[in-house]
Amino acid sequence: MQVTVYNCRPFDEKALFEDYAKELGLELVLCKDAPDLDNVALCKGSRCVDVITSRIDKALVRAFHEQGIEYITTRTIGYDHIDLEAAKECGVKVGNAPYGPHGVADYTVMLILMSIRKMGAILGRTALQDYTLMGLTGRELRDLTVGVIGTGRIGETVIRNLSGFGCPILAYDLYEKETVRQLADYVPLEEIWEKADVITLHTPLTEDNYHLINGDTIAKMKDGVVIVNTARGALIDSDALIDAIEQGKIGAAGLDVVENEFGLYYYDHKSDILENRELALLRSFPNVTVSHHMAFYTRNYVETVVKDSLTSCKLYMEGQKNPWEV
Repeated sequence: MQVTVYNCRPFDEKALFEDYAKELGLELVLCKDAPDLDNVALCKGSRCVDVITSRIDKALVRAFHEQGIEYITTRTIGYDHIDLEAAKECGVKVGNAPYGPHGVADYTVMLILMSIRKMGAILGRTALQDYTLMGLTGRELRDLTVGVIGTGRIGETVIRNLSGFGCPILAYDLYEKETVRQLADYVPLEEIWEKADVITLHTPLTEDNYHLINGDTIAKMKDGVVIVNTARGALIDSDALIDAIEQGKIGAAGLDVVENEFGLYYYDHKSDILENRELALLRSFPNVTVSHHMAFYTRNYVETVVKDSLTSCKLYMEGQKNPWEV
């Protein structure tokens, strides 16, 4: 049983893939590059491919299918980077690899604290040996109302983390949970827009919530609101976000994800001209913290997704019940 692994990082994944493949009785073809039409032939002889957040569009799905691929697993929770309709048309199954919620939840709270304490400006000033205080007055979390959009595993863990700070917490989700009710008040989205001092996003990207935060919703928010996004970049309209930051409507932002990040993150582009003007603008603001889609990135994450993605492939090829198939 052979699996072709793309985006295989040599410094943290390769040894784990080799160890778990031996444990599971699998043969591997390892490729450090993202899958594309030029290297798709590497998967010939495999029934499964293992990827991360590289875009798997219709052409690539069909090319995989032509090489004999029956199953695509992604080492991520989200799978919006895979064209599911194309996969369905080709009869290719798709799986994901959910990991523990704590890494992203911890990172989210860090971004909230960095945003309300103006850490970006502090670090920039300190790097220049400017130790003045003017303009660096922060806010205390207990004095702020936090709105959490999405109360799945990560959103609920964020709420549990925040509960220790003593701040009022508002929550929104299509599917409410009693365990969340013990720590937060479920309210309509409109109430979060109007009352939250900090808004953090923890929902998958769908057609219904594309650009959930846009010019209209931002206009309903408090002046100086803080926006944090560790979910998916396209939940926020980048142009509207930039306009609101420039106008002072949004007081700060902590962004681990941005729109149009495919083909950009996880590669060394320091000598390149990037085709993402919005990212360049966001990085230029002293009140915006931008990281490269790495809130998930902990030792626990790496070990979990490598093992689970390979186990998912093995279960598929053996025709057994597969809890990771979506």
